[in-house]
Amino acid sequence: MITIHYFLILSVLMLFIGIYGFLTRRNTLAILISIELMLNAADLNFAAFNRLLFPEGQEGYFFSLFSIAISAAETAIAIAVMINIYRNIKNNFVEHLDKMKW
Repeated sequence: MITIHYFLILSVLMLFIGIYGFLTRRNTLAILISIELMLNAADLNFAAFNRLLFPEGQEGYFFSLFSIAISAAETAIAIAVMINIYRNIKNNFVEHLDKMKW
């Protein structure tokens, strides 16, 4: 039987890997992937705590579905912004984004 501790450990690992990737990467796409990893850690927590607190309820799963839908919309917008950045600068590294200020 898999207990909630395993899900929480996995979620914490995913969160810290996402934070590490967000702070160390210089590529905008890698930063976006790190943010998505952190959002998936939160979704895993929603599902795990729903199973623990309300075994017959579906609230955690609905929150996870809404979070996945929001993150999909956020990803689509972020990729569109990244495409426009690449068209203007011909580079997608964070250090070169100061050229777009004014």
